[in-house]
Amino acid sequence: MSRAITVKKAINEALHEEFKRDPSVIIMGCDVGIRGGTFGVTAGLYDKFGAERVRDTPISEAAFIGACLGAAITGLRPIGEVLFSDWITIPMDQIVNQIAKIRYMFGGKINVPLVIRAPVGAGGGQAAQHSQSFEAWFSHVPGLQVVMPITPYDAKGLLKTAIRSNDPVLFFEHKRGYEIQGEVPDEEYTIPFGQAVVRREGSDVTIVATSIMVHKALAAAEELGALGIKCEVIDPRTIYPFDYDAVLKSISKTHRLIVTHEANRRSGIGAEIISQVVERGFEELDERPVIVAGLNVPMPYNHTLESMVIPSEEKIKQTVLKMMDKV
Repeated sequence: MSRAITVKKAINEALHEEFKRDPSVIIMGCDVGIRGGTFGVTAGLYDKFGAERVRDTPISEAAFIGACLGAAITGLRPIGEVLFSDWITIPMDQIVNQIAKIRYMFGGKINVPLVIRAPVGAGGGQAAQHSQSFEAWFSHVPGLQVVMPITPYDAKGLLKTAIRSNDPVLFFEHKRGYEIQGEVPDEEYTIPFGQAVVRREGSDVTIVATSIMVHKALAAAEELGALGIKCEVIDPRTIYPFDYDAVLKSISKTHRLIVTHEANRRSGIGAEIISQVVERGFEELDERPVIVAGLNVPMPYNHTLESMVIPSEEKIKQTVLKMMDKV
């Protein structure tokens, strides 16, 4: 049996179930306790599991992510919630120089079962310091796993996998995606990292889309379908590990590739995906691959300017039409 719930509810369910299953799971962050999180994702945890396991912290990401690291290497399974992913820049030393490397530096004798959750993305006029997506940064760092779900089913299953992992995970939730609804099973399940899913099958163009761009790509593919163009839309779900086999299998049918992500185009994850595809399957491509991504500017506060910076459904559609010589 299954029922339709939101991404926010799916994450909340995963947290409640993992807290109940494993008493070593804890969470730290600003307002995660009594308030239930700024976006309401941790609602009910404090009342059910208490202040020892659900810890409201001072406004110091460096402090509580550092505390999560200490907890992780001494037997707990902490979750650190950063209110906006933009502020993940503050504990970068802890994440990049410590969390990512401790297991390696101790010869595998110490695990770091730590999840850092953070809302990413733009939309809603939250301006340059509250609208960024840094998945490409962390996928560059050996030792870190990077997850970006955008459906309730994936959010719940991938978060459970993340919490049970013995290696650190950056778990990025799009703030505009919390109210997206979808079917989630009543029974227990997890989703392995590194397994992409084909959201829509097609034979003309492969579109690899991350996070909220999955829904924009699907909307564009629906419009293009009415014009006789069949787009295959792939959601990688995890940025690292990445399922390149799924992408290569798709371009062996379509022979065309578009990658779309909301983060700035320059040095974004799209560049790495295309680099890997060209290296592994160049002979399958009949057209040069194209990236549809955010502009290389700070995110404006003004709604009109913001909409110009964020890649749109229409931009994806026009890119496909150009690739198919339809414009």
